[in-house]
Amino acid sequence: MILPADSYIVVNKGNILEIDKKILIDLYQPLIGSKAISLYLTLLNDLEKKYITDVFTHHHLLSVLQMSLNDIKISREKLEGVGLLKTYLKKDNINNYVYVLYNPISANEFLNHPILNVVLYNNVGKKEYERIVENYKIPRISLKDYEDITLSFNEVFTSVSSNSFITNEDLTMKNKNKLSFSNFFDMDLLILGIDENLKNEKAFNEEVKSLILNLSFIYKLDVTTMQNLIKASLNEKGMIDKDTLRKSARNYYRFEHSGNLPSIIYSKQPDYLKTPQGDNSKKAMMIYTFENAHPYQLLKSKYKDGKVIEKDLKLIESLLLDLKLTPGVVNVLIDYVLKVNNQKLNKNYVESIASQWKRLGIETVEEAMNACKKEHKKYI
Repeated sequence: MILPADSYIVVNKGNILEIDKKILIDLYQPLIGSKAISLYLTLLNDLEKKYITDVFTHHHLLSVLQMSLNDIKISREKLEGVGLLKTYLKKDNINNYVYVLYNPISANEFLNHPILNVVLYNNVGKKEYERIVENYKIPRISLKDYEDITLSFNEVFTSVSSNSFITNEDLTMKNKNKLSFSNFFDMDLLILGIDENLKNEKAFNEEVKSLILNLSFIYKLDVTTMQNLIKASLNEKGMIDKDTLRKSARNYYRFEHSGNLPSIIYSKQPDYLKTPQGDNSKKAMMIYTFENAHPYQLLKSKYKDGKVIEKDLKLIESLLLDLKLTPGVVNVLIDYVLKVNNQKLNKNYVESIASQWKRLGIETVEEAMNACKKEHKKYI
């Protein structure tokens, strides 16, 4: 419980710019509310362009924000939940808090996030969502017939001796906190509920924990349900088979929701990554299709009976959820592989291309199509 006399200091973990404040209002506020944003901006203001504040008491926040202590606590927890704030507590006669502020993620990251983007859309509705996205669209120009003549670093600057290189570790930088799901899901309780004789001590590594939290959120699974799914996913070595766990979570969701799929399968290419219309060429028509169909819809159209098999469905989810490819890029990938691989959606082949595209930072349909054309001149 917070008391007015409890002290706090604020630490700025990064460079928070004007564009970050705009992102807070446009993208985060519909998720966490105006009170939480006010708390964030007040803590930022306390810094007075420094990177660590003097000591304040919570009476200061009560006066400035005109909120109750309970409202401040709830607002703080919301900021923690979306990765904007970390809180540290030292208990004493008067408790001492340290509030560490983090940068919001970029609009690009937010509007491509499999969870934040969907929650934003659900909270504000289609019309307002489209208005928000329009604000972050970057005008695209055609570079056809242009040559890239940009010089590289070594073409402009001469090399220097490594002896003269000094490492500066404490300089300020953009610092974004990883989105945490621990507030809604008790990982410790889940692990305790799995019999020690069944599991390997290395079963719950960071990758597996991240998968569990993602699946729990997207498929709306509580701790008890997830425990049962994990038990059924343990192999003979006591390790969690991630593919089996994904399939079990998906099947459970579909059983509980009359066969319906989670919303991530039905996500479409974000508007700000779409190509401006006006061209009636074959390529332009393909781009329009890939940008305006969701991956499940596109794949379903490739089947004569319209029934997508479980294996292919699982692959789509993995591309969207694990590799975080944009829906339009997934559509291009599906279409390309089916065309060049005799209508077979080979998992290893698909994932190898997907991983390459992820490393190349491919986000738009046109970028994905150009990558395909580099590999196969006849594509498009």
